[in-house]
Amino acid sequence: MTITVAPTDASGLRARFDAELAAFLDRQGPDWPDGAPRGVFTALHRFVLAGGKRLRPLFCYWGWRSAGGPDGTPIVIAAAALELFHAFALIHDDILDGSDRRRGEPSVHRIFADLHARSSWRGDPEAYGRNTALLCGDLCAAWSDQMFHECGLSSDAVHRGYAVFALMRTEVIAGEYLDLVSGVGDGSVASALTVIRMKAARYTVTRPLQIGATLADAGPDLVAALAEFGDPLGDAFQLRDDVLGVFGDPAVTGKSVLDDLREGKPTVMMALARDAADRAQSARLRELFGNPELDADGAAELRKIIESTGAREKIEQMIRVRADAALVALDRAPVSAECRSALAALAGQAIDRHR
Repeated sequence: MTITVAPTDASGLRARFDAELAAFLDRQGPDWPDGAPRGVFTALHRFVLAGGKRLRPLFCYWGWRSAGGPDGTPIVIAAAALELFHAFALIHDDILDGSDRRRGEPSVHRIFADLHARSSWRGDPEAYGRNTALLCGDLCAAWSDQMFHECGLSSDAVHRGYAVFALMRTEVIAGEYLDLVSGVGDGSVASALTVIRMKAARYTVTRPLQIGATLADAGPDLVAALAEFGDPLGDAFQLRDDVLGVFGDPAVTGKSVLDDLREGKPTVMMALARDAADRAQSARLRELFGNPELDADGAAELRKIIESTGAREKIEQMIRVRADAALVALDRAPVSAECRSALAALAGQAIDRHR
């Protein structure tokens, strides 16, 4: 008899997540309502399976294993459900930010706006694209719920994990609103740090870890220890994301380096640059940052100001400090050597990256 051992390395787990996502989406096909155009379903199928780091499912899986849960299909399905919620967040975030690219392809609202324009339909193509993408995001959120509840774990386990899942959803949406408020607020370093902790950091690392651990009935000490590791790591992840949004290679990141600058995204890096800028630099920052007509030359000038004020160097230092704090917390955490090694490797992937 041949015994097949499922892979638990990062690449192997990503393949398992993708297989379960594909299977779940395929099961939705026959249930698609008669008479409803299948464009939404087709676009979401492509978007969800078009790549991504799968960090949230990975942290969820290793949170489960850290609490003593065994490897198996149910936890892979439950973890993969977080990727559907992430799809919801990405689709809506691209609408709010006006981002036309995601993972090197047109964002969902851009796909439908372009379809409207090509088809010469009545009305505003941009409004059609936004409204259809909103529905796509809503559907991903609903599917995420469904996939999580149908994962195959006991109802008690799902109920425990879902409590943290619900908290994560509330934090993400509240953080998104706080991001909008910050964009018209003081633009301080403190407010920018609050946004990344609520909108991205806990959502990327801490809550997925705690969802997995809680599914496995982890005690409060482990849940707290995972937060001590996850919070600073999640902050470092988002700080790196903000750096890549301005200094990354679009061919690698899949997003334009103009988006965050045109939007006037209130990042920690830009807050640091404003605080350290001299009078002339401050004037140029006011003229260029948040200008929807910003071109490549203007973006290059902004990058030069960011570097000359020392803001980029300070961000790199903040990333290092938070990554080190996360690893110190991981060393203290009551987890197995296998889990500690896997989580340390994931920490490196979250921070030392180019996309």
